[in-house]
Amino acid sequence: MDWPALLLSLELALCTVLILLPMGIWIGRKLAWSQFRGKSLVEALLALPLVLPPTVLGFYLLVAMGASSPIGQAYQALFGSQLTFSFAGLLVASLLFNLPFAIQPMQRAFEAIPRDVREAARCCGLSPWRVLRRIELPLAWPGILSALVLTFAHTLGEFGVVLMVGGSIPGETRTIAIAIYDRVQAFDDQGAGLMSAVLLLISLCAIGLSYFATSRLAARQRHD
Repeated sequence: MDWPALLLSLELALCTVLILLPMGIWIGRKLAWSQFRGKSLVEALLALPLVLPPTVLGFYLLVAMGASSPIGQAYQALFGSQLTFSFAGLLVASLLFNLPFAIQPMQRAFEAIPRDVREAARCCGLSPWRVLRRIELPLAWPGILSALVLTFAHTLGEFGVVLMVGGSIPGETRTIAIAIYDRVQAFDDQGAGLMSAVLLLISLCAIGLSYFATSRLAARQRHD
């Protein structure tokens, strides 16, 4: 069992979830209730990682963040190290390829909130922040939770983008998915099977917890 690779994957997934949580709420809420020119194009761009082959997305990220790119050179000047083949580069890539998994469920959750509920809350004198905290977030919570679980599980299992941007540096960019691939290449079926089973168990527990929490919340709302 490659514990450093598993811990690195868990760290990457947790950081991705924590960063995309506020981003997803803000962007999903804006897309749910705002109408503006080019909205369809924005939604299409955000959904692009769903249909774009991971190696293609990884290639473009590798070019965009490479040592010869403006982004890569700026990062090198600020931090003294390259952005690609580092944990920071993996995190940037993870944020980008997880955008649809975080934003779309939250957008659908906010779209499901009746407009008159929000308007009634404002008529009662609640500030926009209190409306968000007391009305919108509790109602949209099942969608938000689903988004977080999908993002977490997808980050753990991502292979193509991670390999292109980060490579397979032990303790730095070698995630559990890459470790499984390396074990298969080395004909270590037992090691690959053990890590695959652990990854499957973690993903199953995460999804099961999401369904359990969502059903409990729905039952509580029906009771109230």
